[in-house]
Amino acid sequence: MKNYLNFESDIKNLETELEKLKDPYNQEGLSEVDTNKISNIQSEIDSKLTEVYSNLNPWQTVLVARHEDRPKSKFFIENLFEDFIPLSGDRLYGEDKSVLTGFAKIDGNSVLVIGQEKGDDLQSRIDRNFGMMRPEGYRKTTRLMRLADKFNIPIISFIDTPGAYPGVGAEQRGQAEAIAKSIECCMELKVLTLSIVIGEGGSGGAIALASSSKVLMLQNAIYSVISPEGCATILWRDPMKTLEAAKAMKLSAKNLLDLRIIDEIITEPLGGAHRDRDLILDNVRSSILDNLFSYSSMSREEILNDRKNKFLSIGRSRGFISRPANSNNLSINENFIDKIKNNIFKNKRTLFVIVSILLILSLYFLQS
Repeated sequence: MKNYLNFESDIKNLETELEKLKDPYNQEGLSEVDTNKISNIQSEIDSKLTEVYSNLNPWQTVLVARHEDRPKSKFFIENLFEDFIPLSGDRLYGEDKSVLTGFAKIDGNSVLVIGQEKGDDLQSRIDRNFGMMRPEGYRKTTRLMRLADKFNIPIISFIDTPGAYPGVGAEQRGQAEAIAKSIECCMELKVLTLSIVIGEGGSGGAIALASSSKVLMLQNAIYSVISPEGCATILWRDPMKTLEAAKAMKLSAKNLLDLRIIDEIITEPLGGAHRDRDLILDNVRSSILDNLFSYSSMSREEILNDRKNKFLSIGRSRGFISRPANSNNLSINENFIDKIKNNIFKNKRTLFVIVSILLILSLYFLQS
Protein backbone atom coordinates (compact mmCIF):
# COMPACT_ATOMS: atom_id res chain seq x y z
CA MET A 1 0.00 0.00 0.00
CA LYS A 2 1.39 3.38 -1.04
CA ASN A 3 1.67 6.24 1.42
CA TYR A 4 0.87 9.77 0.28
CA LEU A 5 1.73 13.16 1.72
CA ASN A 6 -0.97 15.77 2.36
CA PHE A 7 -0.09 17.78 -0.76
CA GLU A 8 -0.34 14.69 -2.98
CA SER A 9 -4.13 14.21 -2.77
CA ASP A 10 -4.69 14.82 -6.51
CA ILE A 11 -1.94 12.33 -7.37
CA LYS A 12 -3.46 9.78 -5.01
CA ASN A 13 -6.86 10.05 -6.68
CA LEU A 14 -5.38 9.66 -10.15
CA GLU A 15 -3.26 6.65 -9.18
CA THR A 16 -6.22 4.97 -7.48
CA GLU A 17 -8.22 5.38 -10.68
CA LEU A 18 -5.28 4.07 -12.71
CA GLU A 19 -5.01 0.92 -10.59
CA LYS A 20 -8.71 0.17 -11.12
CA LEU A 21 -8.35 0.54 -14.87
CA LYS A 22 -5.36 -1.80 -14.93
CA ASP A 23 -7.29 -4.51 -13.06
CA PRO A 24 -10.93 -4.33 -14.22
CA TYR A 25 -11.80 -7.78 -12.86
CA ASN A 26 -11.79 -6.43 -9.30
CA GLN A 27 -14.82 -4.34 -10.21
CA GLU A 28 -18.36 -5.58 -10.70
CA GLY A 29 -18.70 -7.43 -13.99
CA LEU A 30 -16.01 -7.90 -16.64
CA SER A 31 -14.66 -5.32 -19.03
CA GLU A 32 -11.76 -4.75 -21.36
CA VAL A 33 -8.68 -2.76 -20.35
CA ASP A 34 -8.98 0.77 -21.76
CA THR A 35 -5.38 1.40 -22.82
CA ASN A 36 -6.06 4.88 -24.17
CA LYS A 37 -7.54 6.05 -20.90
CA ILE A 38 -4.67 4.45 -18.98
CA SER A 39 -2.15 6.36 -21.11
CA ASN A 40 -4.02 9.61 -20.60
CA ILE A 41 -4.20 9.19 -16.82
CA GLN A 42 -0.52 8.24 -16.66
CA SER A 43 0.35 11.39 -18.57
CA GLU A 44 -1.82 13.39 -16.21
CA ILE A 45 -0.04 11.83 -13.20
CA ASP A 46 3.38 12.67 -14.65
CA SER A 47 2.25 16.23 -15.31
CA LYS A 48 0.88 16.60 -11.78
CA LEU A 49 4.08 15.16 -10.25
CA THR A 50 6.17 17.61 -12.28
CA GLU A 51 3.98 20.51 -11.19
CA VAL A 52 4.04 19.57 -7.49
CA TYR A 53 7.69 18.51 -7.12
CA SER A 54 9.13 21.41 -9.09
CA ASN A 55 7.50 23.85 -6.65
CA LEU A 56 8.06 22.24 -3.25
CA ASN A 57 8.37 24.72 -0.41
CA PRO A 58 10.99 23.99 2.31
CA TRP A 59 8.49 22.36 4.68
CA GLN A 60 7.17 20.07 1.94
CA THR A 61 10.78 19.08 1.22
CA VAL A 62 11.11 18.09 4.89
CA LEU A 63 8.02 15.88 4.56
CA VAL A 64 9.42 14.20 1.43
CA ALA A 65 12.73 13.58 3.23
CA ARG A 66 10.80 11.86 6.04
CA HIS A 67 8.51 9.85 3.71
CA GLU A 68 7.71 6.39 5.10
CA ASP A 69 8.46 4.65 1.80
CA ARG A 70 11.74 6.45 1.17
CA PRO A 71 14.64 3.98 0.66
CA LYS A 72 16.69 3.55 3.82
CA SER A 73 20.35 2.76 4.43
CA LYS A 74 19.68 -0.98 4.62
CA PHE A 75 18.19 -0.91 1.11
CA PHE A 76 21.24 0.86 -0.33
CA ILE A 77 23.69 -1.43 1.46
CA GLU A 78 21.93 -4.58 0.27
CA ASN A 79 21.63 -3.43 -3.34
CA LEU A 80 24.78 -1.40 -4.00
CA PHE A 81 27.46 -3.51 -2.36
CA GLU A 82 28.72 -7.09 -2.61
CA ASP A 83 30.24 -9.29 0.09
CA PHE A 84 28.99 -7.08 2.92
CA ILE A 85 30.42 -8.30 6.25
CA PRO A 86 28.53 -6.70 9.17
CA LEU A 87 30.57 -5.76 12.24
CA SER A 88 29.08 -4.95 15.63
CA GLY A 89 29.90 -3.54 19.05
CA ASP A 90 32.01 -0.68 20.38
CA ARG A 91 34.16 -2.95 22.63
CA LEU A 92 33.14 -0.78 25.58
CA TYR A 93 29.40 -1.09 26.23
CA GLY A 94 27.38 -2.87 23.58
CA GLU A 95 25.81 -2.87 20.12
CA ASP A 96 23.73 -0.02 18.67
CA LYS A 97 21.24 -1.30 16.10
CA SER A 98 20.47 2.19 14.80
CA VAL A 99 23.66 2.09 12.71
CA LEU A 100 24.75 -0.65 10.29
CA THR A 101 28.49 -1.05 9.74
CA GLY A 102 30.73 -3.42 7.85
CA PHE A 103 33.24 -3.92 5.08
CA ALA A 104 32.05 -4.55 1.54
CA LYS A 105 32.92 -4.15 -2.13
CA ILE A 106 31.49 -1.95 -4.85
CA ASP A 107 32.63 -2.53 -8.42
CA GLY A 108 35.67 -4.38 -7.05
CA ASN A 109 36.66 -1.59 -4.62
CA SER A 110 36.89 -2.47 -0.93
CA VAL A 111 35.07 0.05 1.28
CA LEU A 112 33.83 0.50 4.82
CA VAL A 113 30.06 1.11 4.79
CA ILE A 114 28.24 2.95 7.59
CA GLY A 115 24.47 3.45 7.46
CA GLN A 116 22.13 5.12 9.93
CA GLU A 117 19.00 2.97 9.76
CA LYS A 118 15.50 4.09 10.81
CA GLY A 119 13.68 0.81 10.08
CA ASP A 120 10.82 -0.05 7.71
CA ASP A 121 7.97 -0.99 10.05
CA LEU A 122 6.96 -0.25 13.63
CA GLN A 123 8.90 -3.08 15.25
CA SER A 124 12.08 -2.45 13.27
CA ARG A 125 11.83 1.27 13.99
CA ILE A 126 11.64 0.57 17.69
CA ASP A 127 14.59 -1.84 17.44
CA ARG A 128 16.57 0.73 15.44
CA ASN A 129 15.55 3.55 17.79
CA PHE A 130 14.19 5.49 14.77
CA GLY A 131 17.74 6.02 13.52
CA MET A 132 18.85 7.94 16.62
CA MET A 133 22.31 6.69 17.55
CA ARG A 134 23.52 6.22 21.11
CA PRO A 135 27.11 6.76 22.32
CA GLU A 136 28.03 3.13 21.66
CA GLY A 137 26.97 3.60 18.03
CA TYR A 138 29.37 6.51 17.53
CA ARG A 139 32.14 4.65 19.33
CA LYS A 140 31.54 1.63 17.08
CA THR A 141 31.83 3.73 13.93
CA THR A 142 34.93 5.50 15.28
CA ARG A 143 36.57 2.12 15.98
CA LEU A 144 35.85 0.90 12.46
CA MET A 145 36.84 4.15 10.75
CA ARG A 146 40.26 3.97 12.41
CA LEU A 147 40.54 0.35 11.28
CA ALA A 148 39.67 1.33 7.69
CA ASP A 149 42.23 4.15 7.82
CA LYS A 150 44.91 1.70 8.96
CA PHE A 151 44.36 -0.46 5.87
CA ASN A 152 43.76 2.49 3.50
CA ILE A 153 40.11 1.60 2.79
CA PRO A 154 37.67 4.39 1.71
CA ILE A 155 34.63 5.03 3.90
CA ILE A 156 31.06 5.54 2.66
CA SER A 157 28.39 6.74 5.11
CA PHE A 158 24.64 6.95 4.56
CA ILE A 159 23.15 9.69 6.72
CA ASP A 160 19.51 9.42 7.78
CA THR A 161 18.70 10.50 11.33
CA PRO A 162 16.57 13.12 13.09
CA GLY A 163 19.49 13.53 15.52
CA ALA A 164 21.43 11.73 18.22
CA TYR A 165 19.40 9.98 20.92
CA PRO A 166 18.66 12.53 23.71
CA GLY A 167 17.83 10.03 26.48
CA VAL A 168 19.19 10.17 30.02
CA GLY A 169 21.07 6.89 29.60
CA ALA A 170 22.83 8.17 26.49
CA GLU A 171 23.89 11.35 28.28
CA GLN A 172 25.15 9.31 31.25
CA ARG A 173 27.30 7.22 28.89
CA GLY A 174 28.86 10.32 27.29
CA GLN A 175 26.80 11.19 24.21
CA ALA A 176 28.44 14.59 23.60
CA GLU A 177 31.95 13.17 24.04
CA ALA A 178 31.21 10.30 21.65
CA ILE A 179 29.95 12.70 18.96
CA ALA A 180 32.95 15.01 19.42
CA LYS A 181 35.36 12.06 19.16
CA SER A 182 33.59 10.88 16.00
CA ILE A 183 33.97 14.32 14.38
CA GLU A 184 37.62 14.45 15.43
CA CYS A 185 38.21 10.98 13.97
CA CYS A 186 36.55 11.94 10.66
CA MET A 187 38.78 15.00 10.33
CA GLU A 188 41.98 13.02 11.04
CA LEU A 189 41.41 10.22 8.54
CA LYS A 190 43.79 9.97 5.58
CA VAL A 191 41.42 7.99 3.38
CA LEU A 192 38.56 9.21 1.21
CA THR A 193 35.33 9.63 3.16
CA LEU A 194 31.99 10.05 1.38
CA SER A 195 28.80 10.94 3.23
CA ILE A 196 25.46 10.68 1.45
CA VAL A 197 22.44 12.33 3.09
CA ILE A 198 19.58 10.12 1.90
CA GLY A 199 16.79 11.46 4.10
CA GLU A 200 17.18 13.54 7.24
CA GLY A 201 20.56 14.89 8.24
CA GLY A 202 19.76 16.15 11.71
CA SER A 203 22.01 17.99 14.16
CA GLY A 204 25.17 16.52 15.69
CA GLY A 205 23.80 13.06 15.05
CA ALA A 206 24.49 13.65 11.35
CA ILE A 207 27.61 15.82 11.46
CA ALA A 208 29.34 13.15 13.58
CA LEU A 209 29.54 11.02 10.42
CA ALA A 210 29.27 13.73 7.76
CA SER A 211 32.59 15.50 8.42
CA SER A 212 33.76 14.00 5.16
CA SER A 213 35.90 14.67 2.11
CA LYS A 214 32.67 14.93 0.10
CA VAL A 215 29.13 15.44 1.39
CA LEU A 216 26.49 14.39 -1.13
CA MET A 217 22.72 14.82 -0.81
CA LEU A 218 19.76 13.30 -2.53
CA GLN A 219 17.69 15.98 -4.21
CA ASN A 220 14.85 15.91 -1.67
CA ALA A 221 16.93 15.26 1.45
CA ILE A 222 17.49 17.82 4.24
CA TYR A 223 20.54 18.68 6.34
CA SER A 224 20.26 21.05 9.31
CA VAL A 225 21.43 21.82 12.82
CA ILE A 226 17.95 21.29 14.29
CA SER A 227 14.51 20.20 13.10
CA PRO A 228 12.14 22.92 11.81
CA GLU A 229 9.75 22.09 14.68
CA GLY A 230 12.53 22.61 17.23
CA CYS A 231 13.67 25.82 15.58
CA ALA A 232 10.12 27.22 15.51
CA THR A 233 9.64 26.35 19.18
CA ILE A 234 12.85 28.13 20.20
CA LEU A 235 12.59 31.24 18.01
CA TRP A 236 8.83 31.86 17.91
CA ARG A 237 7.67 29.64 20.79
CA ASP A 238 5.23 28.22 18.29
CA PRO A 239 5.87 24.73 16.82
CA MET A 240 3.28 25.45 14.10
CA LYS A 241 5.60 27.95 12.39
CA THR A 242 7.50 25.15 10.71
CA LEU A 243 7.34 26.69 7.23
CA GLU A 244 8.96 29.94 8.40
CA ALA A 245 11.62 27.96 10.25
CA ALA A 246 12.34 25.69 7.29
CA LYS A 247 12.73 28.72 5.00
CA ALA A 248 15.08 30.51 7.39
CA MET A 249 17.24 27.43 7.99
CA LYS A 250 18.06 26.84 4.29
CA LEU A 251 18.08 23.09 4.82
CA SER A 252 17.39 21.93 1.27
CA ALA A 253 20.05 20.45 -1.00
CA LYS A 254 19.94 23.42 -3.40
CA ASN A 255 20.43 25.98 -0.62
CA LEU A 256 23.28 24.02 0.93
CA LEU A 257 25.04 23.59 -2.41
CA ASP A 258 24.80 27.36 -3.00
CA LEU A 259 26.40 27.92 0.43
CA ARG A 260 29.04 25.25 -0.34
CA ILE A 261 28.12 23.26 2.75
CA ILE A 262 27.65 20.19 0.54
CA ASP A 263 29.52 19.19 -2.60
CA GLU A 264 27.01 17.45 -4.87
CA ILE A 265 23.29 16.82 -5.38
CA ILE A 266 22.18 13.36 -6.54
CA THR A 267 19.10 13.63 -8.74
CA GLU A 268 15.99 11.77 -7.60
CA PRO A 269 13.24 10.25 -9.77
CA LEU A 270 10.19 12.42 -10.40
CA GLY A 271 8.08 12.35 -7.23
CA GLY A 272 10.85 11.28 -4.87
CA ALA A 273 13.36 8.46 -4.43
CA HIS A 274 10.65 6.00 -3.34
CA ARG A 275 8.90 6.13 -6.74
CA ASP A 276 11.72 4.51 -8.73
CA ARG A 277 14.17 2.62 -6.55
CA ASP A 278 16.13 1.20 -9.47
CA LEU A 279 16.84 4.67 -10.83
CA ILE A 280 17.95 6.08 -7.48
CA LEU A 281 20.25 3.07 -7.04
CA ASP A 282 21.86 3.78 -10.41
CA ASN A 283 22.30 7.47 -9.59
CA VAL A 284 23.87 6.79 -6.18
CA ARG A 285 26.15 4.05 -7.57
CA SER A 286 27.35 6.35 -10.35
CA SER A 287 28.11 9.15 -7.91
CA ILE A 288 30.03 6.85 -5.53
CA LEU A 289 32.16 5.38 -8.31
CA ASP A 290 32.91 8.81 -9.80
CA ASN A 291 34.14 10.09 -6.44
CA LEU A 292 36.18 6.97 -5.72
CA PHE A 293 37.87 7.40 -9.09
CA SER A 294 38.52 11.14 -8.65
CA TYR A 295 40.38 10.54 -5.37
CA SER A 296 42.21 7.38 -6.46
CA SER A 297 45.32 9.28 -7.62
CA MET A 298 45.65 11.37 -4.44
CA SER A 299 48.07 10.49 -1.64
CA ARG A 300 46.97 10.10 1.96
CA GLU A 301 48.36 13.51 2.90
CA GLU A 302 46.65 15.17 -0.05
CA ILE A 303 43.30 13.65 0.96
CA LEU A 304 43.76 14.92 4.53
CA ASN A 305 44.69 18.44 3.39
CA ASP A 306 41.86 18.53 0.86
CA ARG A 307 39.31 17.76 3.59
CA LYS A 308 40.87 20.24 6.02
CA ASN A 309 40.90 23.07 3.48
CA LYS A 310 37.34 22.29 2.42
CA PHE A 311 35.98 22.79 5.94
CA LEU A 312 38.19 25.81 6.66
CA SER A 313 36.87 27.53 3.53
CA ILE A 314 33.17 27.16 4.47
CA GLY A 315 31.72 30.62 5.11
CA ARG A 316 34.92 32.47 4.16
CA SER A 317 33.60 34.01 0.95
CA ARG A 318 30.04 34.76 2.03
CA GLY A 319 27.72 34.68 4.99
CA PHE A 320 29.95 34.56 8.07
CA ILE A 321 32.83 37.05 7.72
CA SER A 322 33.24 40.26 5.80
CA ARG A 323 36.52 39.41 4.09
CA PRO A 324 38.18 36.24 2.84
CA ALA A 325 41.24 34.82 4.58
CA ASN A 326 43.88 32.17 4.10
CA SER A 327 42.02 28.86 3.81
CA ASN A 328 44.87 26.93 5.44
CA ASN A 329 44.24 28.30 8.92
CA LEU A 330 41.49 29.76 11.04
CA SER A 331 43.08 33.19 11.55
CA ILE A 332 42.23 36.37 9.68
CA ASN A 333 45.10 38.53 8.44
CA GLU A 334 45.51 41.74 10.49
CA ASN A 335 47.34 44.93 9.67
CA PHE A 336 50.14 46.30 11.87
CA ILE A 337 47.95 48.75 13.81
CA ASP A 338 45.35 46.07 14.54
CA LYS A 339 48.05 43.75 15.88
CA ILE A 340 49.40 46.42 18.25
CA LYS A 341 45.91 47.27 19.49
CA ASN A 342 44.99 43.62 20.03
CA ASN A 343 48.26 42.85 21.85
CA ILE A 344 47.79 45.87 24.12
CA PHE A 345 44.24 44.97 25.10
CA LYS A 346 45.07 41.29 25.55
CA ASN A 347 47.80 42.11 28.07
CA LYS A 348 46.17 43.90 31.01
CA ARG A 349 49.53 44.62 32.71
CA THR A 350 50.83 46.40 29.59
CA LEU A 351 47.62 48.41 29.36
CA PHE A 352 47.90 49.42 33.04
CA VAL A 353 51.51 50.57 32.58
CA ILE A 354 50.65 52.63 29.48
CA VAL A 355 47.70 54.31 31.24
CA SER A 356 49.87 55.07 34.28
CA ILE A 357 52.61 56.63 32.15
CA LEU A 358 50.05 58.79 30.34
CA LEU A 359 48.62 59.99 33.66
CA ILE A 360 52.05 60.86 35.04
CA LEU A 361 52.98 62.75 31.86
CA SER A 362 49.71 64.67 31.89
CA LEU A 363 50.23 65.68 35.56
CA TYR A 364 53.82 66.75 34.81
CA PHE A 365 52.78 69.00 31.94
CA LEU A 366 49.89 70.47 33.96
CA GLN A 367 52.24 71.43 36.81
CA SER A 368 54.80 72.91 34.48
